[in-house]
Amino acid sequence: MALKIVYPICCGIGVHKSFVVAVIAHTNDEGITEYIRRRFSTFTNNLKEFAQWLEYHPCFDVCMESTGKYWIPVYNILEASCNICLAHPKYVKAIRGKKTDKKDAQWIADLYKHALVSGSFIPPLKIRQLRDLFRYQMKLTQLQTSEKNRYQNVLTWSNLQIASVVSDVFGKSAQSMITSILANPEEPLVFETFLSRAGRPMKASIEELTLATDCDITTEQANKLRVIKAHFDALTFCKNSLEQLIQELGQEYEAQQKLVQTVPGFKNPMTALRILSEIGVDMNQFPTVGKLCSWAGVVPANNESAGKKFSTRISKGGQYLKPLLAQVANAIVRSEKNPEIRNKYLQLKKRRGHKKAIMAICHRLLVAIYHVLKKNKAYNPELYNQVEYVTPNKTITLQEAARYAQSHGFKIV
Repeated sequence: MALKIVYPICCGIGVHKSFVVAVIAHTNDEGITEYIRRRFSTFTNNLKEFAQWLEYHPCFDVCMESTGKYWIPVYNILEASCNICLAHPKYVKAIRGKKTDKKDAQWIADLYKHALVSGSFIPPLKIRQLRDLFRYQMKLTQLQTSEKNRYQNVLTWSNLQIASVVSDVFGKSAQSMITSILANPEEPLVFETFLSRAGRPMKASIEELTLATDCDITTEQANKLRVIKAHFDALTFCKNSLEQLIQELGQEYEAQQKLVQTVPGFKNPMTALRILSEIGVDMNQFPTVGKLCSWAGVVPANNESAGKKFSTRISKGGQYLKPLLAQVANAIVRSEKNPEIRNKYLQLKKRRGHKKAIMAICHRLLVAIYHVLKKNKAYNPELYNQVEYVTPNKTITLQEAARYAQSHGFKIV
């Protein structure tokens, strides 16, 4: 039985850094496919020529593999004129031993004309830009954490034990002390001055501060501290500037942002906006809530063969979304403000352990966000207490019902 031709005219694109290889598969009414091949560079003028070449043939259904970041310029040019299917490379991998650039593109076209390739979720341009800014912000946060650790390592190296007596080494009081030590390492500190300048009372006494600041810091370590602090301040400035850009770009989605803020754990506007940057605002992109959860990687995978079920661990999807959901879930289950979530976590933790229970809470939060955006209604915890009774569409006789009850241990009276 021959496979059905879903796209009689389609194009498979092999994407590379400096060029793309395109193969148009044109299938006639008799089922015979003719291939038209051409190679284009990835410069903007050649990509525009590529779009005109597709329009000339006329081919408006294209499929390409998501190779690194190289697919993005091609997608940006073809987005307005074509229906693009962006496929994961493992789903369109060519047969071993028959792999060339032209054969790769032709193989992608052959798979796509039979609709054997499922496309990845690609949000609109502004959501993609918002997502890119948030992911860059996350990288800056990681760099800040690394610099904080390096700063603490230098303090430990120099036996400057301020971290043992203050809550935050980068706080105003601690930084004033460290700056004074670096400026005049041989002069004793006047702690009464720092205590008076502190915004809130310090828990450490003057005796503890004296012991903690009794150090032997070298010139090299002092200079290293200054460099690390300067880099940390520069990262902080860049991060603040980036947050302003994110807020300006996210003003368009203020209504959806407020809806997400009603879900437990997402009260912070930036956290709600970050969720929108990952999943978008139009939930019609996902046919069901299960599709969204599967795409985010918060549900068990299907792995069964010959009637045996193998490992059903969660997938590697949602590399940016899943950690955020886990962070929010860990914060919610510690609070008693949302019993509908905390009680579910405690119930699952007894049987499945902390990690699997947290992943179940991540699934529950994502389901709530989906329905909040889909129905355009605020989060309502009372819905967890309601039971939906579905009208059965099957019929059964009284005798069959009696036999069924008896088989389950009931006594018929």
